[in-house]
Amino acid sequence: MNSFILKGDICYSTNKTTLKTHKDAYAVCVDGVCEGVFDSIAKEYEHLPLYDYSNKLIIPGLSDLHTHAPQYSFRGLNMDSELLSWLNNNAFYEEAKYSDMQYADKAYSIFCDGLKNSVTTRVCIFSTIHTDVTKLLMQKLEESGLVSYVGKVNMDRNSPKNLCEESGEKSASDTEKWIADTKNKFKNTYPIITPRFIPSCSDGLLKNLGEIAHKYDIPVQSHLSENKDEIRWVKELCPESSSYGDAYDYFGLFGKGTKTVMAHCVHCSDEEVELIKKNKVFVAHCPASNTNLSSGIAPIKKYTEKNLRVGLGTDMGGGEKDSLFCAIVEAIKVSKLYYRLIDETVKPLTFNEVFYLATKGGGEFFGAVGSFEKGFEFDAVVIDDSVLPHPQSLTIKKRLERSVYLSADTTGIKAKFVRGNKII
Repeated sequence: MNSFILKGDICYSTNKTTLKTHKDAYAVCVDGVCEGVFDSIAKEYEHLPLYDYSNKLIIPGLSDLHTHAPQYSFRGLNMDSELLSWLNNNAFYEEAKYSDMQYADKAYSIFCDGLKNSVTTRVCIFSTIHTDVTKLLMQKLEESGLVSYVGKVNMDRNSPKNLCEESGEKSASDTEKWIADTKNKFKNTYPIITPRFIPSCSDGLLKNLGEIAHKYDIPVQSHLSENKDEIRWVKELCPESSSYGDAYDYFGLFGKGTKTVMAHCVHCSDEEVELIKKNKVFVAHCPASNTNLSSGIAPIKKYTEKNLRVGLGTDMGGGEKDSLFCAIVEAIKVSKLYYRLIDETVKPLTFNEVFYLATKGGGEFFGAVGSFEKGFEFDAVVIDDSVLPHPQSLTIKKRLERSVYLSADTTGIKAKFVRGNKII
């Protein structure tokens, strides 16, 4: 049943600075779409079933714009390296195990179970180079009830032998066949073009992937300007490009007709930022990963002030947790460090701003998602914040902020709805 009413203490963003709260209010869902939030039930909705979550927080579902499913298994391990050495010594070693379907089945079951029981309702995911295993991941995500974009990763150069595809032509051909097999197979799970990053993809492969993305109208995800050594490497590989983003753009993998999300964007040049804005590319801010792998602090406040499209990512296993509540906290913390240590003209991000990024900002990648405004797809998470007892009286906003900072998502989730379907 995807027509109903939720009653509780409702909070949601309408823009990047405004967080609306409603005490003992009603969020109405009709055919999976939000009709709005009301102080009382209008006559036209009286026939709908009511879920009574009085005294509990009801928030929009959160969107994770960047994570790696095969890295979930080693989250919280080997976190004392920088990006390139971490990839070679940890990530690639683990991802090679996914040639074993039995191992992948066990690992992806754990991953999907973790996501289902988090505050995440929508997610963009990297799988591995293995086509059949990527299909397995898509099937498990479909069964979870979440909405997801899943990418078969492409790598045909500068990669370990057991993760380097036979050729760019074979990689592209396998990708196109995988898209044909999965594009219309699922209700909530979709393919996304996924060159790992420019150093791991030959020019021929990147060109083919750009053509495939446009041919099938498939979105694109990858990494951009995460680490200074990585940026220098891209400059060596693509000397004719003026920036890392320009290199993607040359191959048709940077917006302009293909919905694109780029993770990190820590060290973007002014020219690159303008290209991101011009091409309407989404930025997936991954603060925990950027700290763990010594990549730096992305100037997200600058990006939001320029009206770039920004959301949050957990980036497991560079990030150690699948919690977008934790990502909100980390984003606020690192913005304060940017303000204090790098540029005091750039004020830190506020809670309202980052909650917006986690909900409506990142949700925009999936359409009208991440708010309880009329016409938005109905994703919601119900949190019982009484698991965090307190002696003082708190407003709904303060209760939400406290729940985010004290990780009420790990103990207090009481229900979860995606596209109007109750999955918890």
